[in-house]
Amino acid sequence: MPHTGSCLCGAVTFEVEGELPGPDACHCSACRKTSGHFFVSTDVPRSSVKVRGAENVTWFTSSSKARRGFCATCGSSLFWDPIDRNWTGIAMGAFDGPTETRLHVHVYTSEKGDYYDIADGVPRFDTVPPRP
Repeated sequence: MPHTGSCLCGAVTFEVEGELPGPDACHCSACRKTSGHFFVSTDVPRSSVKVRGAENVTWFTSSSKARRGFCATCGSSLFWDPIDRNWTGIAMGAFDGPTETRLHVHVYTSEKGDYYDIADGVPRFDTVPPRP
């Protein structure tokens, strides 16, 4: 069963085939600035994602390693796309219905905002842990 989602205005919709991996919560300053809080996304193979309304996605190259995709109409933060990898991160808040996932990890916790605590028992890392 595919997982579907969209931006706030519906100009961009997406469908992901297959299971969604446990999402990560990124607390780096760039994610906090682009999302307004920490950014939670699930990393899926690019080949499993179909985007409709891709012409409405504006890409911002936020570093030499990644770009971020936003809806050009409503500004919804949708994608975190590493330039040299074959997967993309999709914002968990953009999915339409249940995702049947649980938060997997917190990353860049050394950069988290001072206005909240992380107390959910999920593993935490000051950077990104190595991928298998």
